[in-house]
Amino acid sequence: MSHNTFGHLFRFTTWGESHGPAIGCVIDGCPPGIDLSETDIQPFMDARKPGTSRFVTQRKEPDQVKILSGVFEGQTTGTPISLLIENKDQRSKDYSEIKNRYRPGHADFTYDAKYGIRDYRGGGRSSARETANRVAAGAVARKILGADVRIKGAVVQIGSSMINGDNWDWDTVCQNPFWCPDAQAAKDWESYLDSFRKSGNSVGAIVEVHAKGVPAGWGAPVYGKLDSEIANGLMSINAAKGVEIGAGFASASYSGVENADEIRMDGNKPVFLTNNAGGILGGISNGDTIIARLAIKPTSSILTEVRSINSKGEEIDVRTKGRHDPCVGIRAVPVAEAMLACVLADQKLRHRGQTGR
Repeated sequence: MSHNTFGHLFRFTTWGESHGPAIGCVIDGCPPGIDLSETDIQPFMDARKPGTSRFVTQRKEPDQVKILSGVFEGQTTGTPISLLIENKDQRSKDYSEIKNRYRPGHADFTYDAKYGIRDYRGGGRSSARETANRVAAGAVARKILGADVRIKGAVVQIGSSMINGDNWDWDTVCQNPFWCPDAQAAKDWESYLDSFRKSGNSVGAIVEVHAKGVPAGWGAPVYGKLDSEIANGLMSINAAKGVEIGAGFASASYSGVENADEIRMDGNKPVFLTNNAGGILGGISNGDTIIARLAIKPTSSILTEVRSINSKGEEIDVRTKGRHDPCVGIRAVPVAEAMLACVLADQKLRHRGQTGR
């Protein structure tokens, strides 16, 4: 299996399967002399880990990260940083019934078609368990970016239920199990998501991520566009089916006047009066807040029987036992933040390499 590495100057390679003994990643390209310890990474791991509420999978994983290399006396050495996360709560027997069955909407069929073999225990590499590695890499990326670049995410829609943007409050995000910035929507989502969970069904979501403090100039105007690389990073997340930057698809209905992010000066600094561009113009950051949205499809592993086939080509009905997220989009927030951080850290190093700044 190829293509397990993401990034250019800052790059990471993930390894491991959902039900193997451990997962992990190797980070290459981190500059030397950056303060780094497990305590810098663990809070982000805790934010993503399963079993935190009834609205996510009840698999209990401590997700304790161990630094195996690349750090000496509390500082990065410039050599590869190897991170290890042990799997503690596998229940592989839950998947024995789908050993030769394909879950509709999952990667079971395509993995078999490509490789002729698949790890049916939780989906192997196609499992969202792999995203724990990305969150660990993202924590290191944030250290490269420094405190001036602030990355935050939220869930803005679950199924057909959207937040009220007028109620947006970042402080509310950490006060409910949905990463929701609208307190009223969070209350409504409890009963809404419970109905899917109790019926053995699932539902999708939209995650929005912001990056403030990114200076103007990161990115390249042709094949290294900042927005295209953000889209690449977010689309690589499990269950992702669409990405928008700024106004996204809505901009197709705007007039030129409506879409124009008009500019004025605030002292010596340009100020954009709107942010339809999502902080990126011509593939290069403009200094405004970078905004991206990610559409996450419903979880494919559900208790409700659905029509499918098995590896012999026989038509069957299949359902998936085990512990699964009724809305995998909830736990996608720290993953989306991490991928945005990794893209930006890479772009920072590339910008410095080309311009010296």
